[in-house]
Amino acid sequence: MFEGQPQAEVEALMHNPEFKQLYQRHKQLDKQVLDAELGVLAVDDVTLSQMKREKLAAKDRLTRLFDQRH
Repeated sequence: MFEGQPQAEVEALMHNPEFKQLYQRHKQLDKQVLDAELGVLAVDDVTLSQMKREKLAAKDRLTRLFDQRH
């Protein structure tokens, strides 16, 4: 996430508690979803769908916070 953005801009937003929390939660969910899809983490389809929706909502909010800064 934010691969195309200057690292300094992303780091500057880490001072925003909401951004930092959402960023960390998105990373956590990204790993969990990947592990579930690889079969490393055993979760049912409903839970996996919920995780994906939460991850997408976090990404959308992060993007809005990033865009508001510019």
